[in-house]
Amino acid sequence: MKSVFNWSGGKDSALCLHKVLQEGTYKIETLLTTLSQTHHRITMHGVRQDLLEQQAKSIGIPLQKLYMPEGASMAAYNQLMQAAFEMHRTQGVTHAIFGDINLEDLRQYREKELQKVSIEAVFPLWGKPTPELVREFIQLGYKAVVVAVNARLLDSSFTGRELDEQFILDLPENVDPCGENGEFHTFVYDGPIFKEPIKFELGERVLKTYGATANENDNCFDKEAKPNYDTGFWFCDLLPA
Repeated sequence: MKSVFNWSGGKDSALCLHKVLQEGTYKIETLLTTLSQTHHRITMHGVRQDLLEQQAKSIGIPLQKLYMPEGASMAAYNQLMQAAFEMHRTQGVTHAIFGDINLEDLRQYREKELQKVSIEAVFPLWGKPTPELVREFIQLGYKAVVVAVNARLLDSSFTGRELDEQFILDLPENVDPCGENGEFHTFVYDGPIFKEPIKFELGERVLKTYGATANENDNCFDKEAKPNYDTGFWFCDLLPA
């Protein structure tokens, strides 16, 4: 069955793709990723487009990049995604695959939007215990670095760290081991689905704030952003090596 895989560049996407490729039920035509139109970085993860492209090249699956305008509304996002999936449907795609684990509202949203273009949403990791998933990811030999954390829950020292057993042990009790509630985001740079590892260097750590208290013209790496720990994220920039 022809499918589009929604690729974030992080651990859940990598583990999900690993399982899908192993099972062989779905033929992945494209990796689909949304990026900031202004900054050419993966939305929410802040990872540079260059590194995303290296991931796709190493995996060996074509990459489709959807660029989101700065401050785009949910309606604009839905319209952009609907147009992309409508195009894929005309080319025979019947399924869209996601690495979501247990956020019911998000699943229902995805299913509802895809029904509009007659594409079925698939969730291979759905309902599995997150502590087991993150340890499976590590045990399979995948390597990832933490690129963003919720500033209300984790301090900046958690960014730039390897996603390993020690990282999991260091997480506060109120943080999901997979970051399923948006507590942290990762960039996967090596593992079984990659032909070769992605080379990078750690850059600076910066705070990005969202919402009314953020600077109107700020970006993912604006050092002048005003702290608002209810809506702030610490990012660690990754530089292509």
